[in-house]
Amino acid sequence: MTTRSSTAAPPVSAHLGLAASVPHSAPRPRSITPYAIWTLQLALAALFLFAGAMKFVMPAEDLTKDTSLSVGFLRLIGACEVLGAIGLVISGLGGNWRALTPLAAAGLVIIMIGAVTVNTIELGAAAAVLPFAVGLLLALVTYARRAWVASLSTRTL
Repeated sequence: MTTRSSTAAPPVSAHLGLAASVPHSAPRPRSITPYAIWTLQLALAALFLFAGAMKFVMPAEDLTKDTSLSVGFLRLIGACEVLGAIGLVISGLGGNWRALTPLAAAGLVIIMIGAVTVNTIELGAAAAVLPFAVGLLLALVTYARRAWVASLSTRTL
């Protein structure tokens, strides 16, 4: 019966005739996460820019046809949606604007909570599925970009 030596086997580079001092490091694969979050931010910004702008363009009768909410309140929501859409993408300018992205996403989550509530009450649970899904995506953006708000507290004025 043979016994194994307690010494470690030589590295593969020694068998290939490579110098042991040459470090072997494979290039790190780039993460797709930042690109996915940016794509999500752009898609959500387009959605809210369109939805908010439509609340200003539509006639009052068409705007309030399926809801008990007032025209003024719906136009206020539209203004908040447009501002939220701008906040989702303004971080692309860099600098101090980066902290607005998670704050805008969080504000739009609040609007989506209201949309889910109103749709459930007035139209039923099936109508609340889309606002609920959009709210979850906004919550994901808020979570993914939370460090941008945290960086504000470490900055000196």
